[in-house]
Amino acid sequence: MSERVAVRKTYKLFIGGKFPRSESGRSYLVQSSNVSLASRKDARDAVVAARAAVKGWAGATAYNRGQILYRAAEMLEGRREQFVALGIPGDEVDAAVDRWVWYAGWADKLAQVYGGANPVAGPYFNISAPEPTGVVAVVAPERPALLGLVSVIAPAIVTGNTVVVAASPSEPLAAVTLAEVLATSDLPGGVVNILTGAITETAPTLAAHMDVNAIDLTGVTDAALATDLEVKAAENLKRVLRPAPADHDWSVDPGLDRMTALLETKTVWHPKGV
Repeated sequence: MSERVAVRKTYKLFIGGKFPRSESGRSYLVQSSNVSLASRKDARDAVVAARAAVKGWAGATAYNRGQILYRAAEMLEGRREQFVALGIPGDEVDAAVDRWVWYAGWADKLAQVYGGANPVAGPYFNISAPEPTGVVAVVAPERPALLGLVSVIAPAIVTGNTVVVAASPSEPLAAVTLAEVLATSDLPGGVVNILTGAITETAPTLAAHMDVNAIDLTGVTDAALATDLEVKAAENLKRVLRPAPADHDWSVDPGLDRMTALLETKTVWHPKGV
């Protein structure tokens, strides 16, 4: 018998809850694996999927969103050894699990912290309530591949946004494997969409896309590219989060800034009678 040749896994994109190959048919060899090389068309398809998911996800109860994020933590915990086999330190996997749980706990509490009743002169109720921005494009940090990725996805989706993520081009296996976790964690299709490949190809398309409401440039370390993306984002007044410092410590308490930066505040006046 001839020696068996192992089948090399081809890591695909994650769009609309499915795992398509790039429409361009391209892939690239990284981390000893074939990984889909996303095109501009793939980025546009991901935005369409994210937009279609906004109504259902934003309309879900905060408690339900928290349950789904917690389920993602459970599934990630169960596949811990798979991530370790990809070269991700066990401590980082544990921290990523804890990060999902941390944000899950905030799902039904943020409105009380960030919103509230406002004092007004007159017989009115005046209430401010946070609402999701909509579709958020995210350039994930290059490293840590898993913890950094979870730390930019979780705060965006816990409040009802949907995301299109440009994953780390040099360490994409964590992102695509996380997509497999999310696909089995009750997360509706389209809430998280993950593109692998060159950021310089997908990020400009996302920044200029008129149906993207905000863009997180955390993973953009090239100042010239970040500025170019900001200029493109300005055309439809997207919210822009500038990159964190290159030496940012992703293991520290993340705080509320990433969640509140991707929220709109709706204020309602209502007469209360006399």
